[in-house]
Amino acid sequence: MKMKQPHIVPLPLCRQAAEILTELKELTGGGRCVFPSERSYAGPMSNNAILAALRYMGYDKDTMTPHGFRAMARIIPDEVLQERPDIIEHQVAHAVSDPNGRAYNRTAHLDERKRMMQKWDDYLDGLKSGAVVIPFKTVKG
Repeated sequence: MKMKQPHIVPLPLCRQAAEILTELKELTGGGRCVFPSERSYAGPMSNNAILAALRYMGYDKDTMTPHGFRAMARIIPDEVLQERPDIIEHQVAHAVSDPNGRAYNRTAHLDERKRMMQKWDDYLDGLKSGAVVIPFKTVKG
C-alpha cells in the first residue's frame, strides 16, 4: 500500500472468485502477488504494465485507465448496488473518517465488505449473462 498501512481485502467464499483465483494461479504461480511484476515476482505489476495491457487490448485513454477500475469499484457499489459509502471506501483502501471526523478510522467492517463483494460478484455475473450492458465505443485498429 502507498501509505504503508496493511489493507485486508475480503473476498466472498464464492465459486466465481475461487475459479478466477485458481486460473490466475496457474498463470502466475504461487507467489505473493496475484498480478506480479514482470521484473520481480516479489512485487506487484506496475501501473505502466497495466496501462500497456489496456492499450494492447485496444482501450484508449478516454475509454479506460488503470485507476478507472478503482473508480468503477467505488461508483457502482454506491450508485447501482446502494451500498454504504464508508464500507466502499474501506474496500478500495481510502482513508475513512469516523462520525467524529477522525481520519484513518481503523475499523475494518469485514462482514459487511464480504457481503458487498458477494453482491458485486452477483452483479458482474448478471452483466456477463445478459443484463443490460452499456457498450464501450468501438476501437479502430
